[in-house]
Amino acid sequence: MKNLVVGAGLTGSVIANLIANEWNEKVTVVDKNSFVGGHINDYVDEQTQIHVHRFGPHIFHTNSERVWNYLSQFTDWHNYSFEPNVVIKGQKVTLPFNLNTIKQCFDEQTAQKYTKKLVDTYGMEHKVPILELKQTNDEDLKFIADFVYKYVFEGYTVKQWGLKPEEIDSSITARVPVFISYDNRYFQDKYQAIPKNGYTDMIKNMLYHKNIQIFLNTKYKDLAENYDRIFYTGSIDEFFDYKYGMLPYRSLTFDIETHDCEYYQPTAMVNYPCDNDFTRITEHKHFLNEKSEKTVISKEYSHTFELGKNERYYPIKSDENAELYEKYLNEAQQLQNTYFLGRLGAYKYYNMDQAVLAALEFFDNINNYSI
Repeated sequence: MKNLVVGAGLTGSVIANLIANEWNEKVTVVDKNSFVGGHINDYVDEQTQIHVHRFGPHIFHTNSERVWNYLSQFTDWHNYSFEPNVVIKGQKVTLPFNLNTIKQCFDEQTAQKYTKKLVDTYGMEHKVPILELKQTNDEDLKFIADFVYKYVFEGYTVKQWGLKPEEIDSSITARVPVFISYDNRYFQDKYQAIPKNGYTDMIKNMLYHKNIQIFLNTKYKDLAENYDRIFYTGSIDEFFDYKYGMLPYRSLTFDIETHDCEYYQPTAMVNYPCDNDFTRITEHKHFLNEKSEKTVISKEYSHTFELGKNERYYPIKSDENAELYEKYLNEAQQLQNTYFLGRLGAYKYYNMDQAVLAALEFFDNINNYSI
């Protein structure tokens, strides 16, 4: 059987590796880019020797033993806890907004009052979505909700999504809670780390196999050979030539700068909800604790996706877009031995561990029918 995997990102690389290893079959991987890894691609900056996340910060985190063990075949890990900042009234403070942030933003007596009210109402280690907190009738909780909404949530959401918070799906707004804790980590998963030699090195290790052939700078339609199975991780609407219309996405662009100082900011990432056109600044050397006299940062800007102008990043969840995706999904289900996976194929936002788990579980299912 001849297998084609379209896309050398995380999902495509997992599928290609499983076909090569588990089925011991030949697999061709094709990608339109000049590099592997998709949006988790990173590279070593020649001037500073710092690993730079080409498409924004990626911090691997998971509670899945299976996902962790699978990826650990291809990389050693650098343990890393993500503790970003957010700029509130010109001051860099803890993000997520937690009990430490309250201490940083208010005088001691006021901070104690708000802390007690949050703990008494919700309990410690509880995450309260900001739109839920805004519905409270308590005067003190309402003040905190309005403060976080104004200085942390609203401006960032408008810049990131081009929509007001009330206009976007609740699964997205829930990602920015008030965290009733003194834990400054953005994630609380069991496993939190970054590949010691970078994500690109991990992907290359997945794809380094006698059964895998890779074509970069190539569109899959340019391949003359016919394949028995196609595993497609590109955009599902593009596969069908946009016959029902184009699925909407948000896109990102990055200004990558080198600065003549040891550190540019105190943490790997600082969010700018209220000021500047960019949404956040990433300083890459923090991720692997790399040392250099200079530093590399990325300023991140959010845009509407435009075909031929920028890249697809985040599917925009709405009933209308879900209906459009269902039309393409119905088309896909009529095809034999053609499968649509990953963020673009499933029109779904995945964290990295979710993308890997989805690929592993997909392979579990198809394995029962294909060999």
